[in-house]
Amino acid sequence: MNEVLNTLAAIQQLEGAKLRYALMDLAKEVPDAIALGRGDPDLDTPAFIVQAAREALTGPLPVAPVAGLPELREAVAANALRDHGLEQGSENALITTGGQEGLFLVMSTLLEPGDEILVPDPRYTSYDQAIQHTGATSVSVPTYAEDGFDLRPEEVEKRLTPNTKALLLVTPSNPTGGVITQATAERLAELASKHNFVIISDEIYGKFVWEPHTHVSVASLPGMRERTVTLSGFSKAYAMTGWRVGYILAPENAVRAMAAIKTHTTGPVATLSQRAALAAAHGDDACVREFRHIYAERRALVAQGLSHMGLGYSDPRGGFFFWADASSTGLRALELSYLLLKEARVLVFPGTAFGESWSDYLRITTLQPTEVLQEAVSRMTPVVERYAREAAARH
Repeated sequence: MNEVLNTLAAIQQLEGAKLRYALMDLAKEVPDAIALGRGDPDLDTPAFIVQAAREALTGPLPVAPVAGLPELREAVAANALRDHGLEQGSENALITTGGQEGLFLVMSTLLEPGDEILVPDPRYTSYDQAIQHTGATSVSVPTYAEDGFDLRPEEVEKRLTPNTKALLLVTPSNPTGGVITQATAERLAELASKHNFVIISDEIYGKFVWEPHTHVSVASLPGMRERTVTLSGFSKAYAMTGWRVGYILAPENAVRAMAAIKTHTTGPVATLSQRAALAAAHGDDACVREFRHIYAERRALVAQGLSHMGLGYSDPRGGFFFWADASSTGLRALELSYLLLKEARVLVFPGTAFGESWSDYLRITTLQPTEVLQEAVSRMTPVVERYAREAAARH
């Protein structure tokens, strides 16, 4: 137990990305650990995308324009119209080195010291780092399990000030799996128009929204095309995380401003990766439908396992995550995460890695093969049940 306390004492000083990486480092020391932490797809990039990259290697690979290959920008805009009703032209698309760079470009372009940006709580903390980089201030907006972690417009409205520059939406949400409903999107659009702020909508998991729920792109709503910046990419939908191709859809003047920053920092995305992404963009999404089927089966398996071990959770409406309430164990999530790693050899992330107020929650991913998920559930169950029994006995 001293080892537990000493290690917890060390990692309890960490938050956000530092906490997540510290736990991943600990997992490397655990033999045969099963990682249900990070959100990178474990499936192979579809063969036709890899083949397109191979074919690109047979000819010249000149440096692409900073904003991206014209044909890829055109395809991204066309797919946004096809999939989500976003009326965008190629001039509204910027190809980025993964979604992470896109996030930093958006914040660097839109925000400056003195600005405020409303952000959902909980959230992936890379948003906080990007905002801090600009000198702007994050204002947290709470979300609630009883709403499926949809954002309440009234909670947004009460936090608006003359300094409010933007509202960040993440739909589907990382870590909760919540999605923005049509009614919420329409009300937030009204607030944005009335109070003159920009909506930044991160839709990287947009192709994985689970029935009966649907994905809503705020930029497709009347009057929102000019006051919405949409973030997305190829990594999650096409299992292309390592190819590092994201994109931004925004008003043309914002795209030019972001491209100017990109010119003096990272430059264009690797042409080879862009050619691969172009094949994905031109595809019929049969691979995505196949992926959806696989992820849906995994989602059902994990849901059954969590219910069996007595962990409550909000039904994830989209994405790859379960946001599970571990309070029945009588342990804080950070301690339980450590004990699950040491005793069950399963890595999950505590909710405090996504917001300081979420000490009772765990984020658990479904990004492992079915048989590995089954093994993870079987390892976790006796550990969770034991601590839950002990907690019940104390009360």
